[in-house]
Amino acid sequence: MNKNENDHLSLSIHIPEDRIPVVIGNKGKTKNEICKKCNVNIEIESETGDITITSTSKNFDQYGALKARDIITAISSGFSPERAFRILDEETLIQILDLRNFTSSSNSTSRIKGRIIGEKGKARKNLEELTNTFISVYGHIIGVIGNYEETKLASDAIMLLINGRSHKTVYEMLYQAKRRSKIEKLQLWEK
Repeated sequence: MNKNENDHLSLSIHIPEDRIPVVIGNKGKTKNEICKKCNVNIEIESETGDITITSTSKNFDQYGALKARDIITAISSGFSPERAFRILDEETLIQILDLRNFTSSSNSTSRIKGRIIGEKGKARKNLEELTNTFISVYGHIIGVIGNYEETKLASDAIMLLINGRSHKTVYEMLYQAKRRSKIEKLQLWEK
């Protein structure tokens, strides 16, 4: 993160080359929408995947540039632009888990991805429904979009799966967390 000569925030990120067309969108639609909604200018080096995001806000608005970075990160992590744009909501964030930090070989990475996705995507769908998040498994990256509590819960569940816990154990933990959350909300209404 640095300021350029016009005193605007400038961020640089790198994305996989195969996700560049998705960030740009049909006839530039996705890129233009990010620019408009976040008050930024986006320069994409299509040969390398290097992207520079510069705030165009007159009052040095870091928030828009940071949200644009997170949206692009989400798209580059396998999310559709529609799901990535949910990050515009102030309460919504993205968390990235890099499986290379938890595995020693591509075989173990594939095995863990398979556990998170499940047969015909069933495990991932269950995780999404129980945590109210969106989960993407792309390459060696697991991305989670949701609010802070939801994202933390989903990440904890994914970590349990990475560490070899059974799906049943993970789902039970998520059901209990959901039950606790409902009870806490009811108690707030009663007060």
